[in-house]
Amino acid sequence: KRTVRRDAVLCGVNTGLPGFSSADEKGNWSGFDVDFCRAIAAAIFDDPSKVKFVPLDASERFTELQKRKVDVLSRNSTWNLSRETNYGLHFAAVSYYDGQGFMVQKSRNVESGLELNEAKVCVQSGTTTELNLADYFRANNMKYQEMKFAKADDVLKAYDTGQCDVLTTDVSRLYAMRLKLSKPNDHVILPDVISKEPLAPVVRQKDDDWLLIVKWTFYAMVNAEELGITSRNIDDALKSKKPDVMRFVGTEGAYGQELGLTKDWAVRIIRHVGNYGEVYERNVGIESDLGIPRGLNELWNAG
Repeated sequence: KRTVRRDAVLCGVNTGLPGFSSADEKGNWSGFDVDFCRAIAAAIFDDPSKVKFVPLDASERFTELQKRKVDVLSRNSTWNLSRETNYGLHFAAVSYYDGQGFMVQKSRNVESGLELNEAKVCVQSGTTTELNLADYFRANNMKYQEMKFAKADDVLKAYDTGQCDVLTTDVSRLYAMRLKLSKPNDHVILPDVISKEPLAPVVRQKDDDWLLIVKWTFYAMVNAEELGITSRNIDDALKSKKPDVMRFVGTEGAYGQELGLTKDWAVRIIRHVGNYGEVYERNVGIESDLGIPRGLNELWNAG
C-alpha cells in the first residue's frame, strides 16, 4: 500500500556493477538487478519507470532494507540463514545461481586455485566472500595474505595496481569487474568455483503480500521463458487458446487479483521488461559486454 501511495518502488541496488546495476552519466540505471525492479513496477503500475533506485554498499544493504529505506533489495546478495535471522528478512527467490571464483593475471600462468599458496588476495569485507576465502585456503592447507577493503572500487583498484595477486568474488562479478580494469584482456578468471552463491532479491519479514508480489514477479519471468512468451510475441500470447498460456496472460483464472494486482499483471511484466532469458541475455549473457554463458541459470528443461 505504501508503494502504491508513493507511486514508485524504492529499489536498493549495487552502487555500480556492470551488467547488474549501473547508472550512466545522466543517472539512467540499467542491468539485470535493475530490470527486476522495473518488472515489479510494471506488474503494479503498468509502468516500468516508476522505480526510485537507491544505491547501497555491501555493508549497509541489509540494515537500510530493515530501516525501510527501500521496499526491495535487488542487489547481487547471497541468500543465507544468518542474514534472514539477524535482520528479519526474507529472500524471495533465487534470481541468479552464482559461485565464488578467482581472477589472476594471465602472465602468472596459473590454472587452478590450488596453485595460489602464499598469494596476496583482494577481497571485499562484509561479504560471504571473505569467509569462503578463509575456508578454502584452510581446507587446502594453503597460506594467503588477505587485503580487505570495504568498497568494491577499492578492491578493484588494489588488484589493478598490483597490490595483490588475486581478486576473489562471485564469478559474475569477476566478469563485470574485469571490464573496469585498465587492461581487461590481461586477466583470466580461473575455472574453480569454491562456493554456492544463490543470489536473490530481499524483502522484510511480516510483509507477506509484498513478498508474494516480489516472488511471483520473478517466477512469472521464468515461466514466460518456459512458455516461449517474449516481449516481441506477447500480443499473440493474449490470443492463445493453450490453457497454461491463458492462465499466464490472465484470459483464464484470477491469479492477478489474488495477488492484489490486475488480471494482466504478468503481461505487463513481459511487455515492458521481457522474460528471464531476455533480461539475462541483454544484461549479462552472450549478447552483452560480460558474455557470461547461461550455465546454472538455464531453464530446467534445457538442462
